[in-house]
Amino acid sequence: MVAKEIQERKDIPNEYKWDLESMYESVDAWNEDYKKCVKLSKEFEEFRGKVVNSSENLLNTLKKRDELYRLVENLYVYTHMKLDEDTRLGSSQELSGKGLSLYVEVEEKTSFLIPEILTLNEDKLNTYMDEQKELKLYKHYLDDILRMREHILSAREESILAQMGEVANSPQKIYSMLNNADLKFPVIKDENGKDVEITQGNFIPLMESKNREVRKTAFESLYETYKNYKNTFAATLNGELKSHIFNANLRNFSSSREASLSENNIPLTVYDNLINAIHNNLDIMYKYMDIRKRALNLDELHMYDLYVPIVKDVDFDIPYEQGVEIVKKALSPLKDEYLKGINEGFNSRWIDIYENRGKRSGAYSSGSYDSNPYILLNYHETLDNVFTIAHEMGHSMHSYFSKKHQPYIYGDYSIFVAEVASTTNECILLDYMLNNVTDKNERLYLLNHYLESFRTTVFRQTMFAEFEQLIHEHLEKGEAITADYLCETYKKLNELYYGPDVVIDEEIAMEWARIPHFYYNYYVFQYSTGFSAAVSFSEKILNEGGAAVDNYLNYLKSGSSDYPINVLRKAGVDMTTEEPVNNAMKLFKRLVDEFDALI
Repeated sequence: MVAKEIQERKDIPNEYKWDLESMYESVDAWNEDYKKCVKLSKEFEEFRGKVVNSSENLLNTLKKRDELYRLVENLYVYTHMKLDEDTRLGSSQELSGKGLSLYVEVEEKTSFLIPEILTLNEDKLNTYMDEQKELKLYKHYLDDILRMREHILSAREESILAQMGEVANSPQKIYSMLNNADLKFPVIKDENGKDVEITQGNFIPLMESKNREVRKTAFESLYETYKNYKNTFAATLNGELKSHIFNANLRNFSSSREASLSENNIPLTVYDNLINAIHNNLDIMYKYMDIRKRALNLDELHMYDLYVPIVKDVDFDIPYEQGVEIVKKALSPLKDEYLKGINEGFNSRWIDIYENRGKRSGAYSSGSYDSNPYILLNYHETLDNVFTIAHEMGHSMHSYFSKKHQPYIYGDYSIFVAEVASTTNECILLDYMLNNVTDKNERLYLLNHYLESFRTTVFRQTMFAEFEQLIHEHLEKGEAITADYLCETYKKLNELYYGPDVVIDEEIAMEWARIPHFYYNYYVFQYSTGFSAAVSFSEKILNEGGAAVDNYLNYLKSGSSDYPINVLRKAGVDMTTEEPVNNAMKLFKRLVDEFDALI
């Protein structure tokens, strides 16, 4: 099947859509679990005031908590994926709202748990573990709670905060509805002179067009549309930032950044080292931009020229099925255990492949502890989309192995390590393609793609991270967040990161409004750190094999059974040092130099 035109979902065959029915075969089945969950959440309140009265009470409370969250996770994950199939559907919006409300209710009903655990001292906890051997399963979970002792509030205050959860989520929800469902972009002419409506899904493919006028028109049309709503987007982002700062202040953190990173026990120096390392290597980015300008034979390199492949006359038109086969062959160094998992994924309808009207933009991996991992794509037949398959399958295999080898309490993994598995797959895929290409232009094209991965995943995401830090700090100083401030700050960062050989068009100042990750509370820096760790892992896997592959698989199987920094360190990558980022920059320099020599 070739998906060229944007279709209604009902017109796409089921084989190209994910199988959510394996979670809930009907809304009635979902409602049955909903009722069960409501009942369980009420029953959980019976533990209030009694959690640490005895070792038996503590164990029973933790078991009941697992049962409750395992169920509400199924309910919530299903509704968010169902909504993402077509965000226009009122029935899906209603179900999603119901699922979110229930999750917030469960948070409120269980909010007394952590404050009560915090009344335990270490000696008492050790005594309880001696009395109840099953409590040893929860040791890391309990240690992590005690680590956060000074940032946990009273049971009453935690209850109030939990009840505020849905309100705090409002800016992100409003943004999503505006950005994905309500915002309409103009119709322009594509390179064949045909009318094409700009969408979130086809914007980057349009920016990759060889026809510069198509790129320019798409770029200006999209950001002009955002500009028409700039004050609304600024207001939603302002609301999101204020909720981050409110939470940090209430929990006695010195900043919202510290509050966010503390959740995974990530030192602030990891964030600072990343930005410093990238600033120290911007000259390599400037050289790459100079090469791009020369290779495209342009008097001026504009922001709408950054996605078009530099190498002319090389087309990778890759149907989805062919893309899958490429990914499977590339990942063969990861051994049979890994390959068995990805084959299950490709053959068992884990993936929602093509764009349809109303579908959430972008790509992600999702799922609950009890479900299959699921992947949302908006597949277009480009090389970049093949890498998206590998990327999201990396996430899904991380989930697959974590759930298979860890109990529920540790069956998920932290955000900090989440992007490592996905990007390792991309690095291995690129190495495979570079090793199997003989044509000089195709090699140049692939090198260009690898360099673009560095530009977009390391440099650009670090720029996003710096923007996120600056706007939070601006608000924390008592300054106002306005659309003009956001545009000015964002444009200045583009000037810094892209250098003197790029014309920083006025339209790019609105790009912040297009980035949903600014609602994720210091998420984006982890793309850059994750890419750096992935470079280290992929080089070890490809150059050493054997034990390096085993170490990597052990990382995938670790879930959240230890702090993310420790999980990576055990597998051979220490993110508390500058070494992984600096190694990635050395590779980037080698690639730039090779590209410059061949172009």
